[in-house]
Amino acid sequence: MSASGPAAIHYRVEAADAFAHLFRVTLTIAQPEAAQDVSLPAWIPGSYLLREFARHLQKLGARQDGKAVAVHQLDKAGWRVECVPSRPLVLSYEVYAFDNSVRTAWLDAQRGFFNGTSLCLKVHGQEKEAHELELVAPRDFPQWEAATGLAPLKVGKRGFGSYLAQDYDELADCPVEMGPFFSAGFKAGGVPHRVVVAGAADGFDHQRLVNDMQKICEAQIRFWHDRKRPPHKNYLFMINAVDDGYGGLEHRNSTALIASRRDLPRVGESRLGDGYTTLLGLVSHEYFHTWNVKRLRPAEFAHYEYSQENYTQLLWFFEGFTSYYDDLLLRRCGLIDDATYLKLLTKTANQVLQAPGREVQSVAQASFDAWVKYYRQDENTPNATVSYYTKGALVALCFDLTLRAEGHATLDDVMRALWVRCKGGPMAEADFAAVLKDLGGRAFTRELAAWVHGTRELPLKELLEKQGVAVLEEPAQLQQRLGLRCSESQGIVVKTVLRGGAAEQAGLAAGDEWLGVEAGGKAWRLAKLDDLLLYAGSQRKVTALVARDRRILRLDLQLPAGVTTWRLVMREAARAQAWLAPQD
Repeated sequence: MSASGPAAIHYRVEAADAFAHLFRVTLTIAQPEAAQDVSLPAWIPGSYLLREFARHLQKLGARQDGKAVAVHQLDKAGWRVECVPSRPLVLSYEVYAFDNSVRTAWLDAQRGFFNGTSLCLKVHGQEKEAHELELVAPRDFPQWEAATGLAPLKVGKRGFGSYLAQDYDELADCPVEMGPFFSAGFKAGGVPHRVVVAGAADGFDHQRLVNDMQKICEAQIRFWHDRKRPPHKNYLFMINAVDDGYGGLEHRNSTALIASRRDLPRVGESRLGDGYTTLLGLVSHEYFHTWNVKRLRPAEFAHYEYSQENYTQLLWFFEGFTSYYDDLLLRRCGLIDDATYLKLLTKTANQVLQAPGREVQSVAQASFDAWVKYYRQDENTPNATVSYYTKGALVALCFDLTLRAEGHATLDDVMRALWVRCKGGPMAEADFAAVLKDLGGRAFTRELAAWVHGTRELPLKELLEKQGVAVLEEPAQLQQRLGLRCSESQGIVVKTVLRGGAAEQAGLAAGDEWLGVEAGGKAWRLAKLDDLLLYAGSQRKVTALVARDRRILRLDLQLPAGVTTWRLVMREAARAQAWLAPQD
């Protein structure tokens, strides 16, 4: 094997200094252009925000025939190297890696992780060539192993060595996990799957996790392909267990997950706690993306432009519908029961119904605005936006229950028909509308306009009741009754004031410290917000004492009545079986 291996582009990645959190990358271009441009992506597919990864790149230099050649920076993330064409060009640089998330890169003495978008410069003009990634085993950490979804070329027992990507997109879409992790394998749909878990505590019940993940994968493969094999030849789950964290990022044959180690199942404990349920939902969500967004994907994502925003109005479908099926498939594969599923659905419904922004922004608009709104949330976010995850999930629910009520098809049928129609590739909203019409027996133009492109309330109650599910309205928690969200860790600090609520009408604002309340001629110091009801007694109007910019303000506050929240309960289980029951 030559220095650059069988690929035209070769990356050598080393853990240069774990204590300084630095990776060293050596990039060899076998046949560069005379003025060879390279750049680092500004974002990573699946996380719709320009994160400017180039800010962590340092000490970029280039050599050809052993001699230094000039490197000129073109913009915030691009460089041009002046060299002799068609003779090997070697670039070297370091990347600072200290973001313990699924989106970028991390390196310390316990663990290493990176996405190609954070470490691997894109060689302009050669993006479609084969790319080789060489992972160097760190001498200081002989117990470390490596795992990635890339195809191995020459790899040792611990996973270090050379891997091959067919092009830059594949390289960017296969993250790497390194460290002393737990590892286990299973088969689903006849395909090898591997789970690696970093940072787990000793009480971690790894066998239960693996068994439950296998059930999820089997159920989803059957959902999409019945008894046929899935489109991926292997799959890798990378779980980073931390003290406090949650999230995931999908890839073509792998996913990177971050979760609280307290949410992992524990040896000797059989109950299904809320934390473990949440983790299984995350696993289900990211695995569903293997089909819904990594293959079946917005037409605008047929080819990624890594240097700028890639806009689409379809995240309500690709994230929202995935959010609908993640918990539903937990129910269908028997990991949760009807009551637990309805509890999860209740939470989703209330998140949407308690956000005034649902009356301001459609889910199609929310999808397009993800780059500037969803990933840049502030105190006004609930008033101005709606989540394409949560409302998208409810839109999916409405389509599914409408189809079921009319007796022609289900959303399951629609998803599978879309896969066939679009050949597991790019799709447009028109494809979704066409399949709905074909299978549903009529056009769904009005529903698409109202539910996706409009801001009208969804017909949730009516549709749920037809499936035997009752919607109970119960008194809301005090924060929701008042129309605010606050933290109580160090005093009562207002974080958000919801549009049209009692708090806004009283003049409360984000950032206010709520010190006390005057009621019935007495003044009381508030230790926690719920004390407000204790001191107000039967009075419906009180005076809130708040601190703002070192000033003490006295604000008249009307305590509202009649603010409710939803709770879904099963009334007729037999009617819901076709929708919720475990599938054979």
